[in-house]
Amino acid sequence: MAKKNKTVVVNLDAFVPSGQTIGELDDGRKIFVWGGLPGEECKVAITKSKTKFAQGIVVEVIQPSKQRVEPKDGAFLSTSPWQIVPWKMENTEKHRLLKETFAQQGIEVEFDWHNDEQQWAYRNKMEFSFWWDHDTGLELAFHMRGARHRLPVEGSSLAMEEINRAARGIRDALRVAEVEARVLKTLMLRADRNGSVYAALFVKDKDFQPPTDIEKTVDGLKIYFSNPKSPASVSTKLLHAFGEDKIVDKILDTELTYSVESFFQVNIPVFEQALRDIKKFTTESDATSIVDLYSGVGSIGLSVGAHTLVDSDTESIRFAKMNAANNETVIHSTSEQAVEHINSADILIVDPPRAGLHGYVTDAIEEYQPRYVVYLSCNPATQARDIGHLGSYKITAAKGYNFFPKTPHIESLVILEKT
Repeated sequence: MAKKNKTVVVNLDAFVPSGQTIGELDDGRKIFVWGGLPGEECKVAITKSKTKFAQGIVVEVIQPSKQRVEPKDGAFLSTSPWQIVPWKMENTEKHRLLKETFAQQGIEVEFDWHNDEQQWAYRNKMEFSFWWDHDTGLELAFHMRGARHRLPVEGSSLAMEEINRAARGIRDALRVAEVEARVLKTLMLRADRNGSVYAALFVKDKDFQPPTDIEKTVDGLKIYFSNPKSPASVSTKLLHAFGEDKIVDKILDTELTYSVESFFQVNIPVFEQALRDIKKFTTESDATSIVDLYSGVGSIGLSVGAHTLVDSDTESIRFAKMNAANNETVIHSTSEQAVEHINSADILIVDPPRAGLHGYVTDAIEEYQPRYVVYLSCNPATQARDIGHLGSYKITAAKGYNFFPKTPHIESLVILEKT
């Protein structure tokens, strides 16, 4: 049996819904590989070895596919492993994988597909780690896929250039002050549609003092102490704040206020197309009550005419109340209590995290049976699973969106009608 950290030669067959390419080891186990294309023969380093399968990363392409393209970023496997996939193939494969994901749940449905032509510099948000180089000092970094190491970078080809420039500016200010990587956790940056950049720096030292002029690198900066034992971008205490602390953007015709840390879509033009599709449906319906159950700051609900916004996150609700300009009802509710508001909905909008809907939410939908459910998801696998639990509904429309070019991720919209 091939073990972890060993290298093997593998012939790769096809992309699978996870975004990896599948092959077979000599012992008959399937191996799921990052960094390879269908039809390629590659030398693969095994990063995980289980009884029934293995995972790995390409370390050498022995026989490349004619389709392979040169990645723009040296650290592309960390953030965007499909940089090696040509644009037409990327969209064709994502469309196929979306349908296949639903078919695996026994749901046969034809999806429309949307992408715009912006493959690069589309992300309005990036998050960097840090690395210390003995020659150059502090560096921005990404975590290496399948390992604990970090790779120094100058930015990302997926990010708006304003973000990359601001990240380097903050790095340079920290470098001049001789701040070491061990004191820092992560740097999160977000740009509005005008190119203004706002940042949050998470540090491990509760007595951290910012370098001189670091605030001049961005339009707004918050520095947080973050418990070293907590996940990377979780704030424990605000230490310093400079400039603007709120971001204002217009999505379709709706002005929205949010923060660097808020959940907000990273590819606004493609997100707006999804909103147009939802709004067309809600406008043409005769619904008298539209409830957005995972409203966040209101980016979906307020853009498509929802009457009620519900979310469990305190900060999101604070911004949703700022953004509600037409007497929409904004409700802060725990996840368990939020399901009560399904009872009042003609149209229920859900855009849950990648984990999908909790069982008590699908149970409540089946119990209260709103006429329509509009389900937008960044994880078609959990979306298909959830829809499989909604036996009282049929799919009336389905569409996939390439929200995340050069990555295997897919956004999916499904509209369900009560039978």
